[in-house]
Amino acid sequence: MGRQLKSGRELKGWSQEYAARRLGVSQPYLSMLERDERRVPKQLARKAASLYRLSAAMLPTTLTWDSVLPADEDTLALDLAALGYPGLSYLKPKRKRNPAEILLSALSASNLDSRLTEALPWVLLKFPELDWRWLVAAAKLNDLQNRLGFVTGVARRLAERAGERDTATLLGRQEASLERSRLMREDTLCHDSMTEPERRWLRENRPEEARRWGLLTDMSPEQLSHAA
Repeated sequence: MGRQLKSGRELKGWSQEYAARRLGVSQPYLSMLERDERRVPKQLARKAASLYRLSAAMLPTTLTWDSVLPADEDTLALDLAALGYPGLSYLKPKRKRNPAEILLSALSASNLDSRLTEALPWVLLKFPELDWRWLVAAAKLNDLQNRLGFVTGVARRLAERAGERDTATLLGRQEASLERSRLMREDTLCHDSMTEPERRWLRENRPEEARRWGLLTDMSPEQLSHAA
């Protein structure tokens, strides 16, 4: 976070002295934070993210790896709206949360409305710079690497279609990393309540990428409204 504090301040063209006053801290303390000599307190990180207009990916996470709770659909919808997801722009946004945390909670859910599931690749497309080390470690700890790997692959192909080469490259690296820990088991993409006939149909008709990740889903870049 120290590096983001420094780059955010410099993008604003502010001196350390002025930024420290705006943040309500001393200049020597801010200097130590920017050099990563002190851990940035969560409240200060949130204040700096707002003041410097940093990406939501720079917000502190409130979850630990072993305290992930499945997303509640209403809460998830509000979280996505706060991040700027177009499909939920009609909702009144709440305070922003770290997108990695939102994504992990969503992937932990047994069942989600398809409109919310379809928003997950957008999160990675919009915030490719999120804390992948935290996200991947937490996903592995909770056996969610297949779901995350598939969603990352969909986001990567969306980036390729949009000509966003740097984003596609970054997502491709993370997808390859998750591939090495892929679980050899069948799962769904947050739709565990599907019927057995639905499961049989998807086993035969799912996209090749879903088959590779062992997921029963028909999600593809072509069907996502935000891909246009």
